[in-house]
Parts: sequence; structure tokens; C-alpha cells
Amino acid sequence: MLASLNLDKTYQYLLIFLGFLLPLTVFGANFVIVFICCIWLISGNYKTKLNLIFSSKLMLASLLFFGLHVVGMLWTEDLQWGLHIIHKMWYFFLLWPILFTLVKKDYIKYYVGAFLLAITFTEILSYLVWFEIIPEFRHAKIWNPTPFMSHISYNPILAFAIYLISHQVLFQDKLSKLKRYIYFSLAITMSINMFITGGRAGHVMYFVMLSILIFQYFNYKKIRSLILIMIVIPSVFYTAYQSSDIFNKRVDMAVENTLNYSENKGSSVGRRITWAINSWDIIKKNLIIGVGTGDLPSEYKKINQINSPALPNINNPHNMYTLVLIQLGLLGFFSFFSIFYYQIKLSFRSSDKYIRDVGITLPVLFLVIMFSDSYLLGHYTSLMFIFFSSFLYKDFEKT
Repeated sequence: MLASLNLDKTYQYLLIFLGFLLPLTVFGANFVIVFICCIWLISGNYKTKLNLIFSSKLMLASLLFFGLHVVGMLWTEDLQWGLHIIHKMWYFFLLWPILFTLVKKDYIKYYVGAFLLAITFTEILSYLVWFEIIPEFRHAKIWNPTPFMSHISYNPILAFAIYLISHQVLFQDKLSKLKRYIYFSLAITMSINMFITGGRAGHVMYFVMLSILIFQYFNYKKIRSLILIMIVIPSVFYTAYQSSDIFNKRVDMAVENTLNYSENKGSSVGRRITWAINSWDIIKKNLIIGVGTGDLPSEYKKINQINSPALPNINNPHNMYTLVLIQLGLLGFFSFFSIFYYQIKLSFRSSDKYIRDVGITLPVLFLVIMFSDSYLLGHYTSLMFIFFSSFLYKDFEKT
């Protein structure tokens, strides 16, 4: 059967389909992923595939990060939770290396286009719910219209989509007037959509994304960029704050809960502060190699009973850096950061402005939002990270 297939084209069609399904459905995206992986695993040519993977320092960093989770099982008491975490991290071991061997430079515009088409579809549904043209469904509520996922994932993904579209408007000279108008309109409507939904990490990511765009527009010249950032960011923030009820309330709530933490420990922000304080107590006692891949829940329960018994126990501190430090200590932390180091390093080496700019922006945005949640454990955001990383950091000249 495989002999009768044009494997390369089959892979490319599946990758484009995956880009479209990525922000829409967990089941659909996972089905395509399993199909791709199964074909890859039984299609032979293993020496070429492995040579391509092992010749990439970024792929080695990804494999090492996953491998440390496996090694971390050696000093884990809760093997069941450890296996759960390893299952969550399998993208770094199998999916990313597999996609890395399959992506083609000529198809990048189709991968990205499929992803943006899906985001556009999602945005339309979001507005239809918000304007009460269609009834609420799944996660989409009138007051917070995020159709296929919670606002925790939706807003960061939307912010990255806005960046991709805005980059085309600003830097793609070959765009026709019609396409430029359509892209500009999408960037505006998606920006408005950003502030009628409630993901605060996505809001922060949006402002960071705007700042990066400005730096890239001025070719990273600091003075000009900083002057424009000081004008644009406060202006957009003020406009959103005055015109969006949900953004206004989320900002006010975050400020209130932070300033009056002792009285608001049960709030969204208050819980995150408590989780950070308790987690640091665990990290200090297990600084080098952590508590093991699976022992975060049990170790947190112990410290929580001492420091904050009125609050519930957790199995995720909602901060990717804290999570890695608790589980694998500084060993895992530096391994984790090596992934982003190689991404940024490889981006600066690229002669393609689009690849260079997007390749720098993706890790920077994730480095920011991972302070507020474990975004490389969640399906939608981790898959977006892996999907785009598979082609942004590949040296196509060597393949």
C-alpha cells in the first residue's frame, strides 16, 4: 500500500490538514498526528531520517529534555503520575523529530495559511456568538466567546496568528492591494477579538507581540523602536481598557488581587502567587535534580498543608519554569532553556527575513506566557509550538 503512495505529497497534505485542525479539534489533530507517525514509522529509510534528526542540535536538545523526564522516574515515588507527565511530553520525543524530517520549504506558506484559515473561521464564530447571532456552544459564551478551547489557550494562539498576519502586511512587498487590505482587516478584527475574550496571558502576549513587530519594522534599532512602543502600547491598552468590559474587569481584578494578596489568596492571581511561594519552598530543597518526574503533587501537598492549608492541593503550579524546576531541578531547567537558545540562535542565522523574524518571535512569546501557565503541557499551545518549530528551524539547504 505504501509503495503505491506518493509519500512526500501525502505527508505534505497531512501537514497542511494538521495546520488547519490544530486550533479546532483535539481529536481531529491527534488523529492526523497518529496517522503521520504511523506512516513514518513503517515507511523505512530510517538511516536518513535519524541522520537528519541527530545532526540538529535543536532536535538533540528536545530529545534530551524528554530523556530527563524518563531518567527522573528513577527518583520518583509516584510512578503513575510520572508516566502521565511523560505521556504529556511525548511531542518532544517523537512528534517534533518526525515533523522535522517531513516539512518542506516550498510548503511553509500552505502550513501557515491553513492555520490562519482555521483561526479566521474561529474568529468568525466568536463574533457570531458575541453578537448573539448564533447560540452559545462549547467554550463560547457571550461574555467570553472562545469557541473550541478555553480563553487560556485561545488568546495566546490568536496573538500569534495576529503576528503572522501583521508581518505579511508590514514586510511582504509582493502582496496585492486586495490581499493587503484583507490581511490588514483581519489583523484589526482579530485584535478586537483579543479584547472581547478573557485570556490575560494572551493579552500580555499581544502587547509583547506588538513590541516585537515594532522592533522588527525598524530592523531592531532600539531608539526608534522604543519611542514608538511607548506611544503604541499605552494607546492600545487605554483603548481596550475603555471599550472592553471583560478586559477592563480582568485588568482591575489582577491589580486588586495582587496589591491585596493576603485578602485574595483564593482568587486567580492570588492562587498563582501562593503556588509560586509554595513551589519555591520545594525547589530550594531539591535544587539540582528536583523531586522527580512524578512527585510534584505529593510534594506540593506536604508544603501546602504547612503554608496554606485552606487552599486546595495542585498537580500543576501553572508556571512552566516552576514545573520543570520542581520535577527536574536546575538540570532540567537548563535543558529546557537550551531548546529556546537554539531556536533563537538558528533564527538569527537565517537569510530569510520571514523565517528569521517568526523564528525569533515564537520562542520569545512562549518564554513570556509560560510565567502564567504550563503552556507546553496543554494540547493546543504545545501543538502550535511544535508544529511551527518543525519548519522554522530547519536548514532546508542541507536536505
